[in-house]
Amino acid sequence: MTEETPGFDEKPEGPSNAETPKEQGAGPADKAGPAPAGEELVEVGLQAQLDQAQAALGERTADLQRLQAEYQNYRRRVERDRVQVKEVAVANLLSELLPTLDDIGRARDHGELVGGFKSVAESLETVVAKMGLHQFGKEGEPFDPLIHEALMHSYAPDVTETTCVQILQPGYRIGERTIRPARVAVAEPQPGAQPKAEADDDAEESGGPDEG
Repeated sequence: MTEETPGFDEKPEGPSNAETPKEQGAGPADKAGPAPAGEELVEVGLQAQLDQAQAALGERTADLQRLQAEYQNYRRRVERDRVQVKEVAVANLLSELLPTLDDIGRARDHGELVGGFKSVAESLETVVAKMGLHQFGKEGEPFDPLIHEALMHSYAPDVTETTCVQILQPGYRIGERTIRPARVAVAEPQPGAQPKAEADDDAEESGGPDEG
């Protein structure tokens, strides 16, 4: 004979806390709505950070460009100073050799530049020419106070302007820089004398000597 457990009633199985149909029907679609204000604040903050970073990048770029320009100017200045120092050093060296070159020139004018002395002299002249030294000053050229130094002065009827009539010492230059002016004797037109060209023109206009 089967015994029944007193006080035990069978109940259907299922969740103890059953949701109502209204609660079960709720889903993500019901929760959708306008974006919360917090997300907008985040976007504004990110945009501000981006603007700040771009501004900082622009400042650093400008600083870099300025430093690059200053460096280029510095390099050009150093190169210019280096060239100037080199030119001064070469000019000082060649200036010390000018008396020797003058002696060589006088020996050549007197026919004494012969033998081994001639070879040495020509070698020295070749070396100084390679270093940029050039001689100037010729008889008959107009007097220029920038490159000529007048040591003697006279008047001559056959010149129309102040003219170098004798080169006492040649001048020397390196490039466009004069390291010694040419020392010359100059002649000016005779005061009150009629220039030769004008005198010839007057003679032609007068028809020459009278025919007898």
